[in-house]
Amino acid sequence: MAKTKKKAKGSGSQSSTHHHHQDSSTSHSIFKNSPVHDLLHNFEKAPDQWAARYVLVMTAILLRAAIGLGGYSGKATPPMFGDFEAQRHWMELTIHLPISQWYWFDLQYWGLDYPPLTAYHSYIIGKIGSFINPDWFSLNASRGIEGSDIKFFMRFMSLVSELVLYIPAVLTLANLMGKKFNLSRMDQIIISLLTINQAHLVLIDHGHFQFNSVMLGFFIYAMIELINSSYVIASVWFIGCINFKQMGLYYSTFIFVFILSQLKSFGQLVGVGVTVILSQAVVLSPFISDPKQALQILYRVFPFNRGLFEDKVANFWCTTNVLVKYREIVAPQTLSKMALITTVLSILPMNILLFIKLRKTKNVIPGLIYGFAGNSLAFYLFSFQVHEKSILIPLVPSTLLLLVDPSLIDIVQWINNVGTFSLYPLLKKDDLVLQYFVSNFLINWLIGRKLLMKSRSMVWDLIIKGSYLSLVVYHIIDYTSDPPARYPDLWVILNISISFAAFALFWLWLNFRIYKLKV
Repeated sequence: MAKTKKKAKGSGSQSSTHHHHQDSSTSHSIFKNSPVHDLLHNFEKAPDQWAARYVLVMTAILLRAAIGLGGYSGKATPPMFGDFEAQRHWMELTIHLPISQWYWFDLQYWGLDYPPLTAYHSYIIGKIGSFINPDWFSLNASRGIEGSDIKFFMRFMSLVSELVLYIPAVLTLANLMGKKFNLSRMDQIIISLLTINQAHLVLIDHGHFQFNSVMLGFFIYAMIELINSSYVIASVWFIGCINFKQMGLYYSTFIFVFILSQLKSFGQLVGVGVTVILSQAVVLSPFISDPKQALQILYRVFPFNRGLFEDKVANFWCTTNVLVKYREIVAPQTLSKMALITTVLSILPMNILLFIKLRKTKNVIPGLIYGFAGNSLAFYLFSFQVHEKSILIPLVPSTLLLLVDPSLIDIVQWINNVGTFSLYPLLKKDDLVLQYFVSNFLINWLIGRKLLMKSRSMVWDLIIKGSYLSLVVYHIIDYTSDPPARYPDLWVILNISISFAAFALFWLWLNFRIYKLKV
C-alpha cells in the first residue's frame, strides 16, 4: 500500500505531460501479456482510446444479449413462477392501481417488497410496455404471461437500465482513479471491462432477471462523489441506492463512518444530515400523508417474520445450520438479535481502525474501497435474512480494489469466481448452466492463466489453487451423480460450504489489509 500512496501523492497534475506519462506507463502494466491486453492494445494511442471504450460497451451489450437468450427465474413453473414474473407483476400493479394500494395489493402473489424507487422504476417501464402492448401488463389477466415478445421487452429494459447508470458509473470511476493512482488509460479500460463483465452480475440481471445494476450504479456514483469530497451529493446518490434495493444498506455503516471521518465542522455534519432527511422525504413523499403507508413499506421491505436466511446461502448462519439447527433451538426474535449482535461485532474493529486511519491520511481512497468491501461482506456473512444474490453487493467494491492495486488481480478474480460459483444452484434451477460456464470462461480467459495463478505466497497458492480444485471436483460430482434421495440438498450444502470458506478467508484478508493500511 505504501507504493500506492506515493503514486497518489504525485498524481495531482492533469496536464498533457501527465497524460503522456500515463500512456507511456503501459509497458509496466500488469496486464501486459494477458489476452485482454492483446485484444485492446491496438487502441493504446490517445486518439484511439475512445474506440477501446466503444469496444468495451459493445462487448458488454453482446454478452448480456447472449445470456438473455437463455432461461430465467420461474420460467414455465406456475402458479408463482419466479423473479421475472415478480418484476413484471410490479409493473402491472403500479400502472393500474393508485399509489395507496401499491404495497397492499395481493401480498400472497409477489406483493411489492422493495423500496419506492423500485416501484417508480417499475411504473415507468410498465407505462412504456403497456404503450407497446397493453396485454403484457393487463391487471390480473396477464399473470404468468410468457412469450418471446414480453421476454425481449423485459430483457431490453434491464439492458437499458444498466447502460444508463452502472456502465457509465464504472467508466467514470476508472477515469477518476486513473488520475489519482497514475494508472495508464489502457489499465483503466481493462479494469473497467473486467468490472462490467464479471459473470455474477451479468448472470443474475440478464439471466435470472433482476435490476441490481441500478442499485449498484447509484452506489458507484456515491463513491465517486465521496472521492471528490462532495459529501452532500454522495448522500443523495446513496439514498437512491438504498431506496432502490434495501440490500444497499450493507454499505450504510461504512458510508456513515467515512463521511464522519472526513467532516471538518459541525455545519458540514448538519448539511449531510439535512440532505439525507430531505432526500428520503422526497422519495417517500407520495406515501407520507398516511402513516399507515410508511409503516407498511417498512414491514414489506424488512420482513423479520421470514426467518434467519432464505433458501441456501453461503453465509455463516446457513452453513453452520448444517450442524446447529438454529430454528429448532432459538426463537425467531432471538435469532434476529443474535444476527444483529454478530454483525455489529464483525464490523466494529475494522470501522474503528478505518475511522482513525482516515482521519490521519490525505489519501483516503484505499481505505474507502477496503471499507466498503469489508463491511458489505460482513453483512452478507452475518446479518439476518440474506439472499444468495446479495453476494453481488460486496463483490463490486472488492473488484474495484484493482483500481487501487492492479497486482491484486489473482485474489480479486478468485473471490469473483467463488462468488459466481455460490450462485450456481440458483442458475441451474433457471436453466442457465451453459451461460454460467461460458461467461465464467470468458472473464477468466481474458485475464489469462499467468495472472490468475501467479505465485504470491505458499498460503495463498494453497488457498487459491485448493479453491479452484474444489470447484472443479464439485462440478464433476454435480454433473455425474444425483444427491442421495435421503439428502436431496447435499450438493447445494457442499456448494455453500466451499463458498463460505472462501468468503470467510477473504473477509479475514480484508481485515488484515485494513490493519496494514499506511497513513
